Amino acid sequence: MSRAVKHVSRQSPAEDQAEVLPRSRILQQHTEFPPRPAELWWQHTADSAAEVIDRLDVPVLNSALKGTRLRRRKGVVKVLDWLATFPGDTWQDRWLVSGAEGRGGMRVDAQTSWTDLPVQWLKNQSRGRFCDRPDLDSGLLMLLSLDVIRPDVIWMLNRVHLHLARMMAAVRDPQGFARLDELAATEPETSRPDSRVAAYRIALLLATKGGVITDITVGDCVELFDAIRNTHARGGQNKTDFYLRLRALGIFPAEAPRSIRPFGAPTVGQLTVEQLVDRYPISNQRIRGLLIDYLRERQPALDYTSLNSRAQTLAGLFWSRVEALAPELDSLHLPNEIARAWKDDLAVIRRRSVNANGDQVEVSRPRTNFKNELIQVRGFYLDIAHWAIEDPARWAAWVAPCPITNAEIQVAKERKHRKARMDQRTRERLPVLPTLSRFVNDRRIAAADLRARAEATPSGQIIAGTDAALRRVIPTLTVGRVIWAEDTTTGTRRNLSYEDEDAFWACAVVEVLRLTGIRHEELLELTHHSITEYRLPSTGELIPLLQIAPSKIDSERLILVSPDLADLLSAIVQRSRTKEGSIPLVESYDASERLWNPPMPLLFQRGVGGERRAITSSFIQKLLARTVSDAGLTDIDGNPLAFQPHDFRRIFVTDAIMNGLPPYIAQVICGHKSIDTTMGYKALYPAETIEAHRAFIARRRATRPSEEYRTPTDEEWDAFLTHFEKRKVSVGTCARAFATPCIHEHACVRCSLLRPDPAQRDRLQEIKDNLEARIIEAKREGWLGEVEGLQVSYAGVKDKIAQLDRAANHPKETTSLGLPSFGDIARKGTAP
Repeated sequence: MSRAVKHVSRQSPAEDQAEVLPRSRILQQHTEFPPRPAELWWQHTADSAAEVIDRLDVPVLNSALKGTRLRRRKGVVKVLDWLATFPGDTWQDRWLVSGAEGRGGMRVDAQTSWTDLPVQWLKNQSRGRFCDRPDLDSGLLMLLSLDVIRPDVIWMLNRVHLHLARMMAAVRDPQGFARLDELAATEPETSRPDSRVAAYRIALLLATKGGVITDITVGDCVELFDAIRNTHARGGQNKTDFYLRLRALGIFPAEAPRSIRPFGAPTVGQLTVEQLVDRYPISNQRIRGLLIDYLRERQPALDYTSLNSRAQTLAGLFWSRVEALAPELDSLHLPNEIARAWKDDLAVIRRRSVNANGDQVEVSRPRTNFKNELIQVRGFYLDIAHWAIEDPARWAAWVAPCPITNAEIQVAKERKHRKARMDQRTRERLPVLPTLSRFVNDRRIAAADLRARAEATPSGQIIAGTDAALRRVIPTLTVGRVIWAEDTTTGTRRNLSYEDEDAFWACAVVEVLRLTGIRHEELLELTHHSITEYRLPSTGELIPLLQIAPSKIDSERLILVSPDLADLLSAIVQRSRTKEGSIPLVESYDASERLWNPPMPLLFQRGVGGERRAITSSFIQKLLARTVSDAGLTDIDGNPLAFQPHDFRRIFVTDAIMNGLPPYIAQVICGHKSIDTTMGYKALYPAETIEAHRAFIARRRATRPSEEYRTPTDEEWDAFLTHFEKRKVSVGTCARAFATPCIHEHACVRCSLLRPDPAQRDRLQEIKDNLEARIIEAKREGWLGEVEGLQVSYAGVKDKIAQLDRAANHPKETTSLGLPSFGDIARKGTAP
């Protein structure tokens, strides 16, 4: 096995230099890239009213229509006259004092617009007219473009002005916006709406920070990004596109982050031990210090998820609740009544809910992991007792009788119940898995075909092949880069691009999980470098392999790629490639470890707005839920079935072992440390099967106790791989399972496991003609026994020729799987 993997490299040069981003690194980045401070004085805000009005007489503004020029001038005069009534040395000072930013933004139809204030002042001065609001909005737009005032970014985001980007491009920075237009011109026509949104947000930065585009800093973009997230529920899927375009212009330093997203989430990064404990109300500082010392002592041996779990249990579920029951308690020695009350409280989860009458009621349910929490608390007591022997000065004062007995943490019954539930879940889903596989493949093909036909249809025309049911929607600013179609009967619009994307990734997720049995975390970590190959030493035949990165047990492994899986991986690679043929490097966020992983050429990535993003676990969960619901899968009682990503892993193990795969080979493929884990994944079936299997295992253990349940040797693994070079026969490839005899005594044309080679069709035709002649001769001579055998072979040959004909008539595009060569891997040359 070492020969197959010793040349494989999992990381690109960018990966070698990049680092994960814990919380401390994210805070450091905020320090390294601060936003420009809000200024109270600059040259143009200190101009007089006459100087501001004179700046309107420039060629770029005078080229507008006479009515537009008049409205702008009137608006500037009205806004400046109103601001002049407030104290301050500059127009910015007066703007802040006026209270305008406490009201709505720049849109006239806002319920509480900033224009209410100057309109009321104009009425009091007997200058109010019905056209004041449009004049005031035009005047404010001019003052922003001329850099006279700079409103707050949150205020600017609440309301938009359609002409802000155009005026900034004309007045403030024509060269900078021209470069943005040149960048947008290199993109597809369908991405132009994204470029307009990005241009508006860049103009918003100029309006709030001043200067030109080349003055914008990374910190300014982070500040705007945070404001978008805090102001809008979603902020638009392309809310980071403006940063990507500014970075593409080269105005940021080389050390600027590739993406702005690692700055965004407030929960990103690992908390310190003190922060993990301080999430819970603990007033006793001595106990708080003990918990911190204990967790810090355990931290080197734990990953972050396990450390967080222990902090939640010890600080949140244990001591904070004990302290609520007995605030005066100052040691770990719990009185019996307090220990019983705490256990009773822990055994139940209580939540407040609203009933049908609208009243708040308390709803409780048993805690399913109750004993697991008790085990962690018991481990806390036993660890302190053990450490007190080695370091009594530090730990001996805290030694106390454990309030949890060994009998209270026995989980044998719970494990049996969990195993029974998991087996029943697998038995319900295994029979319907082929149906789900066919559904996702058929829907993927249909969605791709419909989108292709829609793209070839002129706007406003009926889409071919839909029986006049769908019409291509005329592109507008709101349509963006997606392909929309309208139902000609109901008028309902369908996003065909989204349907194609959704169908493709649903098929990719279901099929990869079904064919490999990997964990969904491992699925999301598959990269272009994960696709490698093994060359058989005797024949030189290449066997594609899929390299699974270290995950749960910190050891990587290889999985053989079947033809179906190879086709799917090829489609994924082709979908993710850029025009230059490379897989984009994207950053992914590990929600469990709370880390940003370095940029990698991930296979499971998709475009969101103008940015490539890694597919997340939550996306897979939602995708599976929608797909299974659309497929209408039900159990034997007619109840809807729900699939979790881990169901495919259990089904894979069950199906493989039931079809003869040795358990220790399944253990290696799945990456389990113990074969008991592998056998625990296998669902048990009816009693007679269970008893027969147990009897077989007992007999085998008696004769060969060490052969089946152990880690295979390198020679055995090589024998397993070498099996594939013995599949080649004269007319094709034999697909029989590993370590199984030929049931037809090498009469291959009779065997259903033979995959005929299209290049051997002439040979099969010769065999067919020869069999016809021999059948005629046998019938003429009366050799009836031989006639029967010849007819069986004749039917087999006809079936093999029919298979080749069906495959030849089925159109199939040939796509490159993108297997990296040895040179590519050695150079680690994946381009960003």
